[in-house]
Amino acid sequence: MERKTKIDAEEGKHDILITREFDLPLDLLFRAHIEPEIIEQWMSTNVLKFEGKKHGGWQYQTRDEHGNVVFQASGVFHEFVPEQKITRTFEMENTPFAPQLEFLEFEKITEDTSKLTIHIVYKSVGLRDQMLKLPFAQGINMAHNLLQKVVSKLK
Repeated sequence: MERKTKIDAEEGKHDILITREFDLPLDLLFRAHIEPEIIEQWMSTNVLKFEGKKHGGWQYQTRDEHGNVVFQASGVFHEFVPEQKITRTFEMENTPFAPQLEFLEFEKITEDTSKLTIHIVYKSVGLRDQMLKLPFAQGINMAHNLLQKVVSKLK
């Protein structure tokens, strides 16, 4: 199956560029990133906190069937411009990864299509390369496929 989410990771750099075009209007693509009920569906996680504004915070958590926390991430919004861009920190707890800086840009292509560009900056080249050794590309593509499926039902 073709990966619709593209990841560009230039050798020796400490950042990556993720791009994906969606068959969704811009407003729905943006809502998928700011409405907790929608985030929970396509990310398969719980939204514990979401303050969609400059200096607002966010926190996501996933538990297994026994109630054990298997994933927890949080951060702060540094820029929040509806239907245009979100700049945030992203920090996973209980991992060797340092906080990263993410720049999300939302772009209208047509009335029914839009594009998401995510520029992620890591603390070091080594940490970025370590992340890329995980099934990162496969996971984000699967999440974006689910985002498309879930949000298409809202049209």
